[in-house]
Amino acid sequence: MKKLMNITDLTVEEIDELLAVAQDIIANPEKYQDACRHKLLATLFFEPSTRTRLSFESAMHRLGGSVVGFSDSNSSSSSKGESLADTIEVVGGYVDIIAMRHPKEGAPVVAARHADIPVINAGDGSHNHPTQTLADLLTILRTKKRLNNLTIGMCGDLKFGRTVHSLVAAMARYTGIKFVFIAPDELKFPRYIIEGELESRGIEYKEVSTMEEVMPELDVLYMTRVQQERFFNEADYLRLRDTYILTPDKLVPAKEDLTIMHPLPRINEISVAVDDDPRACYFAQTKNGMYARMALILKMLEVNV
Repeated sequence: MKKLMNITDLTVEEIDELLAVAQDIIANPEKYQDACRHKLLATLFFEPSTRTRLSFESAMHRLGGSVVGFSDSNSSSSSKGESLADTIEVVGGYVDIIAMRHPKEGAPVVAARHADIPVINAGDGSHNHPTQTLADLLTILRTKKRLNNLTIGMCGDLKFGRTVHSLVAAMARYTGIKFVFIAPDELKFPRYIIEGELESRGIEYKEVSTMEEVMPELDVLYMTRVQQERFFNEADYLRLRDTYILTPDKLVPAKEDLTIMHPLPRINEISVAVDDDPRACYFAQTKNGMYARMALILKMLEVNV
């Protein structure tokens, strides 16, 4: 496999295989500690990142490999005007695999065209974030023990959130999935995704304005930040912002085995008082991201353990 741009580049069978490998890595870390010895990963991050970049780097180091790269475009030759194509041509001659984040949608696709080695999209604008989706799927699988027959609530910025877009595209291919979209009118899920991923497949979904009205039916609650900069006026933001803050009292009617997720960073959309709730899985979610990326690196480098 030479590129991963979108979660739909992977078949359901390939996703299941990756998640199985990730779970084996969790159970038997020593088995994989030298799997990528003498292999080199480049992390090319043209916009800031904490979790994703460090997760990729930790993943490669835990596989016995090494990492080079940059964490800001200002520290690369792109700040001098070098084209992305030229950067990839050069870096591709140094390393075995590339993980790239870029603020422009579609940039990783351009990069993949100019690379003879595997390229992983580590996030492009508000478009795709396939490795976050693998982290999300692994978290759901480990907490619910299945990826089918689930009601999944997504709350907050559903219009611009690349994490929820990718997760819907992935989960829509499993059986018995229902979606509940919780968002203000200004930040509703894009129609092209609803029509392309859900309505075309006859998948059940509904759109609501508050989490309280649907909380008892959810198996998974995926929180995202309501971003002030997305609103046309401050009055609308101030009116809606507290509606989408998860607090312990809002969890009272929720299922005892609810899985609470968030791609992070959070600002105030999940109260810190929720952190001690055993249903809060967002920090485990970040750790699962490292294991999922370890499995993906192995697959893309065609390393068998």
